[in-house]
Amino acid sequence: MNLSRLQKFYYLKFLRIKGDPYSIAWGSFIGAFIGTMPVMPFHTIGIIAICVLWRKSTMAGLIASLAISNPFTYIPIYYVCLKIGNFLTPYKMSWSKISSILEAILSGGDFKTTAQIVTHLGSEIIIVMLTGGFVLALPTAILCYYFTLRLFLKIREKRRQRHILRNQ
Repeated sequence: MNLSRLQKFYYLKFLRIKGDPYSIAWGSFIGAFIGTMPVMPFHTIGIIAICVLWRKSTMAGLIASLAISNPFTYIPIYYVCLKIGNFLTPYKMSWSKISSILEAILSGGDFKTTAQIVTHLGSEIIIVMLTGGFVLALPTAILCYYFTLRLFLKIREKRRQRHILRNQ
């Protein structure tokens, strides 16, 4: 598989999206925001639901999410979300906490105690990751919105100029 060819394909597919530049820009905002959040299995469902609900460009949202959240960027995004979440929340997720939970589970201790430890870690990790994800996603989505809006306003102007020249 040729990655540069695939990249060019999605870039051209993105450029050929029809519609209002503001709707496309908002769709890419939604896609970039959700694509940056650490909610991996719900990216596509969330983007489609929000874009349809708010009547924004679903295709722009899906392509923006794919550009930001892909197999090459999952690990760095999740790592940065963890670091930001650790910095901003009172919880500190580290390998030592995770390994202590694994030891409690694997030692065959009391099920109730193990379930409480896992449940407690579950809420902490969710808070840390979502906080870090929100802080990382908001500026990413804003930049994506303005970049996409400028791009599609220029495309619209070029199409308008081409149309005027043809009709003269």
